[in-house]
Amino acid sequence: MEIALIARINELAKKKKTSGLTPEELTEQKELYKEYLGGIRQQLKAQLDNIEVVDELPNKKKLS
Repeated sequence: MEIALIARINELAKKKKTSGLTPEELTEQKELYKEYLGGIRQQLKAQLDNIEVVDELPNKKKLS
């Protein structure tokens, strides 16, 4: 994750709690959340794609 992305998300969240956001900032916040969650999903998928199950023989089989 890009540190600047997370910093901007946090900045907008803090501003939303204190003084509220403009319509442009709300749109930006939604886009940043979308990008952030997309990155997390991509990392999780890559992690799951690399999991192998090993049985007692030991045969390795990738999860599909």
